[in-house]
Amino acid sequence: MASPTEIRKGRVLTYQDAPHLVLDMQHRTQGRQAGFVQVTLRNLNTGSSTNVKFRSTDSVEFCHTSTAKLEYSYIDDLGYHFLDPETFEDSVLPSEICDEIAKFLIETKVYDVLLVDDKPVEVNLPAAVEMKVVDAPEGVKGDTASNVQKPVITETGLSVQVPLFIKKDEVIRVSTETGDYLGRA
Repeated sequence: MASPTEIRKGRVLTYQDAPHLVLDMQHRTQGRQAGFVQVTLRNLNTGSSTNVKFRSTDSVEFCHTSTAKLEYSYIDDLGYHFLDPETFEDSVLPSEICDEIAKFLIETKVYDVLLVDDKPVEVNLPAAVEMKVVDAPEGVKGDTASNVQKPVITETGLSVQVPLFIKKDEVIRVSTETGDYLGRA
């Protein structure tokens, strides 16, 4: 057992018998009262977030975590399948965890996957991904007065606003945080 003052953003702890990822942590004190740690946690089983206060007298239990580089393979009824390129072991992440980031998952690309007790629980996306444009309308001649953009569709189905000169089959860089166009790859 550990003290709540050891909680840090990105660590995984056991709360209400389930692993929770620490999204945010603030150490607070109020006048003459004892300090406490206010934490925003995301349940790694359900994906729901909650705010929790830990007093300095409470204790917390951290989970054993590691990170593995796994290759995204495909999606089916069971969830999102990731393959270990060295052992060829298949790991499945449930749809609840990956649905919101699915637009950035590209088949055969390698991603960092957070493992809690050797079980995959979350995909850590890079800051930007390179995607191929599969559908891009032609730019209209004369639409170059200022920074005019057009919507294109990437290989994952993500719609991105890009400059008029981007054409079909080009590879672009897209921010995984905002979903915005960053440039050509």
